[in-house]
Amino acid sequence: MSNSERKVTIPGPDGKPVQGTDMEIEESSEKWSEMKLHDGTRIRVKSVVTQVIRMDGAYDNEGNPVYVVKTSPVISVISTPDFLKRGSSK
Repeated sequence: MSNSERKVTIPGPDGKPVQGTDMEIEESSEKWSEMKLHDGTRIRVKSVVTQVIRMDGAYDNEGNPVYVVKTSPVISVISTPDFLKRGSSK
């Protein structure tokens, strides 16, 4: 275990506490998804990873370690039609 990893306790799938290792994120590339809504609004959305925990002693069917990834959504309005803006005359 490196100096950048620390042990943490989080709720497991059954709600009981399980041990994990908090993993330092060394590199990340989070892309925006852009969409145009029916009302003409254009928005961008992305999910920012805030924490990654490797579950101690937990493995998937292929033998890979199991990770818990905590994220935070980020939403940005690119443009909105004038008629939707506060104070506009409809």
